Amino acid sequence: MALTCGIIGLPNVGKSTVFNALTASDIPAENYPFCTIDPNVGIVAVPDPRLKILTEIYQPQKTIAAVMEFVDIAGLVRGASKGEGLGNQFLGHIREVTAIVHVVRCFEDENVIHVDGNIDPIRDVETVESELIIKDLDSVEKQLHRVSKLAKSGDKNARADEALLSRIRTHLDDIKPVRSLEFDENELIRVKGYFLLTMKPVLYVANVDEDEILAKNRSELTQRLFDYAEATGAGVLRLCGKLEQEIALLDEVEKLEFCEEYGLPEPGLDKLIHRAYDLLKLQSFFTAGPKEVRAWTIHKGSTAPKAAAEIHTDFEKGFIKAAIFKFDDIVTHGSEKVLKEKGLITLQGKDYIVQEGDCVYFHFNV
Repeated sequence: MALTCGIIGLPNVGKSTVFNALTASDIPAENYPFCTIDPNVGIVAVPDPRLKILTEIYQPQKTIAAVMEFVDIAGLVRGASKGEGLGNQFLGHIREVTAIVHVVRCFEDENVIHVDGNIDPIRDVETVESELIIKDLDSVEKQLHRVSKLAKSGDKNARADEALLSRIRTHLDDIKPVRSLEFDENELIRVKGYFLLTMKPVLYVANVDEDEILAKNRSELTQRLFDYAEATGAGVLRLCGKLEQEIALLDEVEKLEFCEEYGLPEPGLDKLIHRAYDLLKLQSFFTAGPKEVRAWTIHKGSTAPKAAAEIHTDFEKGFIKAAIFKFDDIVTHGSEKVLKEKGLITLQGKDYIVQEGDCVYFHFNV
């Protein structure tokens, strides 16, 4: 499933540090703007303790986690929508991703230069958001010019587009992202076809220092970002990129020991991956057997045939039925044999909506 999260932000906010930690890579993160010129792409496993439990039950030859794709995109500067800095590349790469992870600097460090000279998370967020809005306005104006000609000729679809684009233009003129507008189902289909940057879902990441991440209370800077996210309907979480990069290089046992020592419930990156997964409205289902235990990624609300297509398109074409049982049931009873005896494996047809954590065996014929 080609769904990606683009990691964006101003220069020197910790984007590449967060990306390095996610991918446990050593992509440069030097203290100067535009270190990341071409987007770096990382495939990241989705942390899921259920896989370990299924592996213990089935003892498969291999275990495969669900994955997400993250793209580290070059830092943006004011004027990017007009081509300043690496603006054209930056905005072009954002257009290609499905969702945005916006890293915002919420730490003071005189050794790390800020492009505007001081730390102000809301100003930084609005700088980036404004550039995306300006670019969307330009795109909407061009599309309006095209559909208005067709609308005058009586084209019903063009009239609908004209009305919708006009409403979006007014909203953007008020310096508001398109995702904060409400659309009905038909409008939403049309809006997706406009490929607007500010329609993409956003998760803000408050990049804080080690002292704050170990404290219960948020700093004033971080709290301002949380308040902003809540007011604009965006997601938000707090992590320390520098600390996460250190944790990422540890093995699983050392990670647990580190988190316990510092009183962290889980690595911040695990939380980031899960939140990004939710941001994209994704969920996991499992296939399990002696050869392989695997987590598969699907959109929430997917039918059984659509889930089958993630394994192979032939599974969807020749779908007959799906044998379904719940993860909790296999954990409780320990084997599929017992589940069958207790009637806990059900046969479902094409209309079945696959649920989070379902264990599935597809029957198909091609």
